[in-house]
Amino acid sequence: MTQLEILGPSASASSSSAPDSSSDREATARQLRQEVQRGRVSGALRDRVVTIFSPVILLVVWEALARSGLLDNRFFPAPSAVVVDLWGMLLDGSLLMNTGATLARVGAGLFIGCVLGVVLGLVLGLVRTFRLAMIPILAVTMPIPKIALLPLLMLMLGLGDPSKVALVSISVFFIMVYNTMAGVVGIPEIYLDVGKTFEASRLNFYRTVAIPGSLPYMLTGFKLSVAVALLVVVPAEWSGVKSGLGYMINQAWNTFSILDMYVALIALGVLGYLSGLLLEELERWLVPWRK
Repeated sequence: MTQLEILGPSASASSSSAPDSSSDREATARQLRQEVQRGRVSGALRDRVVTIFSPVILLVVWEALARSGLLDNRFFPAPSAVVVDLWGMLLDGSLLMNTGATLARVGAGLFIGCVLGVVLGLVLGLVRTFRLAMIPILAVTMPIPKIALLPLLMLMLGLGDPSKVALVSISVFFIMVYNTMAGVVGIPEIYLDVGKTFEASRLNFYRTVAIPGSLPYMLTGFKLSVAVALLVVVPAEWSGVKSGLGYMINQAWNTFSILDMYVALIALGVLGYLSGLLLEELERWLVPWRK
């Protein structure tokens, strides 16, 4: 006689119900996972809706207040009027021409300032004695408002583009120096020891240890540098040049063309937003381990 026969029908019932209870648990777990997933999707959709519609609501309210006269149209024109002026400036090419001039100055300044800043930052990070000698000089010169250097730069380099490019370069130089130096100093000691153990040449050491180790800090510094470059180039374009978004703003102020001023401000905002998206993609490609 088997053990099942001795235990009787109760044992048979319990053994037959075991698979059913297991399947019930699996079904319950599956249902819970589906509910959690639906909650995440609905939450993400709600966040997306809030992100998209909050500025739309702001513009609608602004439009209504401007048309009703509750906002002074001399200083806060209706968004629809700004869009019409923007479209006209796109058609006649003036907006694209001024935007291109600003981008050219920002691009040249970023290239010069970032290259010099990265090179000096790498050296400061690896050579302690040189770092100790340079830190006081950097600490004294960095807090100086860079826009205050514009008159001196215009005396030295002239009123045209060279002084504007130099101002952008100086502004981003300090950011890249400090970020690159912090990245190199923060590299774990074990990686530096490995490079010394294998007797890597100075060039290979920079290429395989210093640059990859400090790359996340460099990219963070570069994102800050782009924002600072846009902040600096606008007041720099107020004098000495006949093109650029800063020149547009200054001319709009001189002629009280508030619509043109808003168009230039929108263009600057779009440039900052698009550059941020581009740099986020660049960071995701170059340092995927940070995500």
